Amino acid sequence: MKKDKRIRHIVIAALLLLGVFWSAAAAFNDNPKPDYPNDRFLATAQWLQSHKEDIGVVVVDVREDKHFDDKLIPGAVRMPWGQFRYNDVAVNMGGLFVGIERSQQILGAHGIARNDTVVLYDSVARDGGATSSYIFWVLDLLGHRNIKVLERGIDSWIEVGGETVSAARKPEPVLYQAPADEIEMRKWVKADFIMPRLGDPYYQILDVRSREEYLGEKPDVGLDGTILKLGHIPTAYNINYVLNWTGTDTKKMKSYQDLQQLYKGLDPNRAVVPYCHSARRGAFGYFVLRLMGFADVLLYEPSWMEWGSQRYYYPIETAENILKGSPPTETTRESGYRQTELETDVKSGSKNKSGYISCGG
Repeated sequence: MKKDKRIRHIVIAALLLLGVFWSAAAAFNDNPKPDYPNDRFLATAQWLQSHKEDIGVVVVDVREDKHFDDKLIPGAVRMPWGQFRYNDVAVNMGGLFVGIERSQQILGAHGIARNDTVVLYDSVARDGGATSSYIFWVLDLLGHRNIKVLERGIDSWIEVGGETVSAARKPEPVLYQAPADEIEMRKWVKADFIMPRLGDPYYQILDVRSREEYLGEKPDVGLDGTILKLGHIPTAYNINYVLNWTGTDTKKMKSYQDLQQLYKGLDPNRAVVPYCHSARRGAFGYFVLRLMGFADVLLYEPSWMEWGSQRYYYPIETAENILKGSPPTETTRESGYRQTELETDVKSGSKNKSGYISCGG
């Protein structure tokens, strides 16, 4: 009898354990995957607390002086993101990239070496990663391997109890030199690259401005304040960059599953070309796509400053293009792409039911 009781107890215990296992397994399967395919690009404040003192980790505050509040993460270097941009008065365009040589000089002057893990941060007030993303793009363009954007910037650091200081670290200048064969010039495109590829299905153009700007209901302006042309690049889809956050008050990144729904219809195995007015919002779109595992992402850096300029004859449209298809899944390749020639001619100045309007002057 005692032996039978013992066996019965063992069986009951085994069944209970099995039930717990099944419940846990079901809960795991029901929960969405929390990680992004390229989650190495996104740092949390908790990660930074654990790794800030690691050899080769360089923390960089990218806020402009006018937006700096005298609070820094201890050990951070001050490198305002505007140093990587300049204004060209002659062509009425602002916020243009300073180029490969100058950007490497800036990085080296701030003590950033080729093999460092660079953690970039701004603040919730200054767009929760949008300005950090511009320097992320610069480093990605240079083929820098270890880059992270601190989610929600210094705000997240303070919220987890991180202390702040008022003085930035003064680094020793170093030589930053990217090998020529590691610089990915393809990631930096201008209108002369986009124009002959408007009919190529491999290239997906993504306008990350507001819906009003995209549809031509709200104007953007040139460097001197003059109104730029209204509308968007032909074939471009519109996903407002603010939709990447769970809310504009916290500016916390949406989960991977939510981002998949947001970008439903974009193919991660084809090129995506994000743009905005002057590349700040476009750079954030670039970062999000890279975080999601898109391999061939190309930033149209001059953005609408160039395409919408009255001095150029680039075609524009005002009709909305709708993304259709399945949510993007992780790409099977981290690098590599194919290039194609234009498959159909684009007739400048034409107007049809798709919403094209005259290029204008």
